[in-house]
Amino acid sequence: MSQEGEGKVTLLDCWVSPFCMRVKIALAEKGVNYETREENLFGGKSQLLLNSNPIYQKVPVLIHNGRPLCESTVIVGYIEDTWTSPPLLPSDAYGRAQARFWVDYVDKKLFDAARSVWMTKGEAQEAAKKELIEVMEALEEVLGDKEYFGGDSFGYVDIEIIPFTSWFLASEKFGNFKLEGYCPKITAWTKRCLQRESVAKVVPDPEKVCEFVMMMRKMQGMK
Repeated sequence: MSQEGEGKVTLLDCWVSPFCMRVKIALAEKGVNYETREENLFGGKSQLLLNSNPIYQKVPVLIHNGRPLCESTVIVGYIEDTWTSPPLLPSDAYGRAQARFWVDYVDKKLFDAARSVWMTKGEAQEAAKKELIEVMEALEEVLGDKEYFGGDSFGYVDIEIIPFTSWFLASEKFGNFKLEGYCPKITAWTKRCLQRESVAKVVPDPEKVCEFVMMMRKMQGMK
């Protein structure tokens, strides 16, 4: 480990957040020891969280040697730069740029589309289902016949996408459809990723995520 990567690492976490999962998987892939502090995002956020992320007051926050970092993609990039082995991004500049493009696409499209399916009804839900399917079909095409998004090795894009798969069951249940029929290659990729210890230890049972979603729907006055 480089000197830059030495020191105390703390993650302000929420078990169900796919954005927090990204950070935990990246840390596990790099072999970084860290402690987690679970945040209760509905029952009062900790002062540490409020001080560490005063702009958004959200998790994840990575605190490395007392210095906080916010936003999951920024944090994973920092992890890649700080703990350089094994590398998560491709070695060539074009490959790195392409990986960042698809992560940006996912950040702008995927979670909001999936969330809209289980937080809406009627025409709005049908529109959300259509958008989610389009996003997944685009990712299906990018993955193609490769084992992972970067090729033969699990890496940056895989880490950024795999946590969201634990939320898909909720979208399918409340939207009454199955994503597998639209993106079988993504379904097979998900199973491969879940065989990795770094992923299996972090990504929760989709049924537990469904229970969480039901709670959120009730909070919004939905049955």
